[in-house]
Amino acid sequence: MAQKPRHADARRAKLVELCESLPDVSVAPVGRQHLAFRVRKKIFAYYLDDQHGDGRIALWCKGAPGEQGRLLEEDGQRFFVPPYVGPRGWIGMRLDLPTVNWSQVAYLVRAAYRLTAPPALAARLK
Repeated sequence: MAQKPRHADARRAKLVELCESLPDVSVAPVGRQHLAFRVRKKIFAYYLDDQHGDGRIALWCKGAPGEQGRLLEEDGQRFFVPPYVGPRGWIGMRLDLPTVNWSQVAYLVRAAYRLTAPPALAARLK
């Protein structure tokens, strides 16, 4: 991978903080530089840093039906279909671009959480 952007650690920390603010979320390392975000042992999102040499720092998260296509059409530079999970509707969002829309990140993370969490837990989100 090319040199890591200097903002990468801060963006990773911000994503972790956002996910940990949701009820009953756990964060676990996957390999040396990736993270998996789980609710009750079910993964709803990943933080990935240069996944298989793709050069990206990104969020992968579960998406509602149709959301992936809408986001790709809206901004194909920022959003992508992640390998492996993309065919199941997951969304990839680049976190290594000069700017990150954190409201959009929060929306995607919360939506992925709602799709994964048990109904009683998802209902606790405002």
